[in-house]
Amino acid sequence: MMQNYALLFGGALFVAGSIITFVFKPKQALILLNRLGLRVNSGAAGTPPRSLSPGRGKKEKALKESASHCKTLNPDYSDILPPSCRDAFHDLYEELPTDLKNLYKDADNLVKGHYGTDPEKKPFYIPHDKPYQEWSDDLVLPTGITVREARLLGDFPNYAALSGVPLPEEYKNFDIDKALPRPYRPFRWAYHQTMSLMKLDTDFWLELEKSYKSRIAQRKSLNANNPKLVLQTLPGSELACKELMEMCLQFMVARYPHYFSLDLQYKDDGRSGETTHAVFNNGILGTEVDLKTTDPMVVLLENVPEDFGVMLRNPEDGGYYLRAGLICSALGWNVDTKIGKRLNEVHEPVPDYAEKMRFSMDRFFAKFPTSKPIQRGSWGFEIDEPLFMPPGDPHEAYRSYQLDPAQLPITRCNLRVDWQTLRRLPLSGAIIFNFKGLFTPITEFADEPYVPKLALKVLREGKGSIMEYKGTWHVQHVVGPWLEEAARRQEELGTVEVGWEEKTLEESPWFPGWEIKWRSQQGF
Repeated sequence: MMQNYALLFGGALFVAGSIITFVFKPKQALILLNRLGLRVNSGAAGTPPRSLSPGRGKKEKALKESASHCKTLNPDYSDILPPSCRDAFHDLYEELPTDLKNLYKDADNLVKGHYGTDPEKKPFYIPHDKPYQEWSDDLVLPTGITVREARLLGDFPNYAALSGVPLPEEYKNFDIDKALPRPYRPFRWAYHQTMSLMKLDTDFWLELEKSYKSRIAQRKSLNANNPKLVLQTLPGSELACKELMEMCLQFMVARYPHYFSLDLQYKDDGRSGETTHAVFNNGILGTEVDLKTTDPMVVLLENVPEDFGVMLRNPEDGGYYLRAGLICSALGWNVDTKIGKRLNEVHEPVPDYAEKMRFSMDRFFAKFPTSKPIQRGSWGFEIDEPLFMPPGDPHEAYRSYQLDPAQLPITRCNLRVDWQTLRRLPLSGAIIFNFKGLFTPITEFADEPYVPKLALKVLREGKGSIMEYKGTWHVQHVVGPWLEEAARRQEELGTVEVGWEEKTLEESPWFPGWEIKWRSQQGF
């Protein structure tokens, strides 16, 4: 009898405690239910509102906290669109083809009349998985441009005016046989998993250096031997791939005119911007590319030493999905393992992404304008220079053990930086993630103020899950002591003050005096 009363009393306490937890601590309640193996529909509490205004800070904070404990949550951003690019047509009007001038006012009224109204008509409902050729002319792209307008603009329109990002300045003294990448050292302390976004210097969107010829040859070989792992495109990405290719070539011609040129001939009726002849001349490789017959992503593969991920908006949920990819320098993944996935699924292996970054990244992508491209970097320490290492690659074995220091001189240890940029395309509204793998011998740090001590701090005291993801353990026993000695030497020489406390450098992602060193080494 007493046992029954005890059980009843204990049950009552559990129920009362559960009610209090649910009412006053819903976040803890979700954790409790998850631990009990109970499935909970948290959509009502955890899904962000369709319109996320700056004045809802407290609500957004609560949603962010909730999302960190609901990794499977897929917020609905279907009513959030990026800033419109329609105003750019006002400045471009005089150079528009005749048919587009005649269409412009009617299309303008069409877009303005439907923008945010009459959800049944869904003018922004661009098919996510249908080929571009099947899209209706009266549909509106996420940036406010109609499909018919995009078609009439034709080939190589004025993307600088459409996007608000000017073409780069000519690099007059550039020499491809001497050029070095800028010395990125993206070490931070305190080291937390954040987006770490910086404004992009648009003159360096596509950065060429002396490995150009060998990298292009390597990319072509990788694609020939592993086509499914390197290059894939899905239906609906055709416009974005063409747009990306044209913007890259416009950039290359403007930045390096002594190496590249475009030969374009347009229809002489002036009614649209369609070309009858389009050839890209590559003076470094001595090639001519027929752009009318060559797939846009193949053009990029064979001429631009960058990797590209094409993220397109799904109208069903407003999320961004990888719909095309050209990836030749990935470690531990490849296009085939990521294609078709949503942004958070692409980043699933990244430590703390779901808990700390997903909410911010989803919102950032939803509202990202064309006029404000950004950059960031990731890094790791490697043996030699592994550029492309899909799962199962023989080089992966190096990460499972530590070589005897006698077999691993510091000269074999390199910093690998994947310098990344993000920008939105003005017609398709695609967000382009591009990056390239850059390798620097660790020994270069010797004369770079603060870099050895800062890198050592991160290597030895960085969060365990993040450092494990970076895969630094296999070289730590060699790189760590070398950095320690280099840091001590800099203090002896007075390059770094004794007792300096490690912190992110003001010059980040570089270091004091970086430009002098860089220009001195490459000679211009």
